[in-house]
Amino acid sequence: MIIFYFSGTGNSKYIAELFCQIMEVGGYTNTKCFSIEENIDFESLIDTEETIGFCYPIFFSRAPKIMREFVTRHMEKLKNKKLIIFCTQMILSGDGARALTYIFPKKDRRFLNVIYTEHFFMPNNVTDLLILPVESGKSLRKYIVKSEKKMQKVCRNIKNGKIKKRGFNVFSQLLGLLQAVFVKSMERKAHDWLKINGDCSLCGKCVSVCPTKNLVCENQKIIPKYNCTLCYRCINECPQKAITFIFNGKVKKQYKWSET
Repeated sequence: MIIFYFSGTGNSKYIAELFCQIMEVGGYTNTKCFSIEENIDFESLIDTEETIGFCYPIFFSRAPKIMREFVTRHMEKLKNKKLIIFCTQMILSGDGARALTYIFPKKDRRFLNVIYTEHFFMPNNVTDLLILPVESGKSLRKYIVKSEKKMQKVCRNIKNGKIKKRGFNVFSQLLGLLQAVFVKSMERKAHDWLKINGDCSLCGKCVSVCPTKNLVCENQKIIPKYNCTLCYRCINECPQKAITFIFNGKVKKQYKWSET
């Protein structure tokens, strides 16, 4: 099987790679993961595998725009596949893993063969919202330990043919519906909300790391376009801490998965 992931700042990449690592140790030697940002033939990969996995960060119960677009491009190929879906979340998403299935038209959802979904609690990477702590170093270890334990159980279940669908009950769907309305608005307003302050040195790091090419350098300024996927990568990787989204105050601490 293969798993496709999108990871803004490292959390979802870790979960995808952890899944492959544990499955390979358990005998699934051909389990591999790929970032959807890679320049490879995804159509051929999907064609050759029976089971396809997805892993992505959930933000107010809505799959990232870049992942939604990826699934839309390959929608027809995915209809006859067994699907495994993981999402990483900070608190509660409700139907975060199920959110990926909403991309398919209602008439086609009955053809989806979702065999397992799970949510993983991971550290906060929203660094411009002061009420949310940004953890690093040893404080991140608790997330890693919990994720490893949960993933061990997930992999045992999948190998034993046990079907589990986190986020598919009515309560989860209602909780997700209440949240999704906010992120739709945030996506529409991202062009106006994303700010680059006077500390910007025009180094171009944000332009190069943006997964959707939303940032460009024009007339000696970094300009946001209309394609933000709300991943917080630019905010957390800016050497000058000059980029904010929710609030325009100074980013005091950036989230770095590499610091675990």
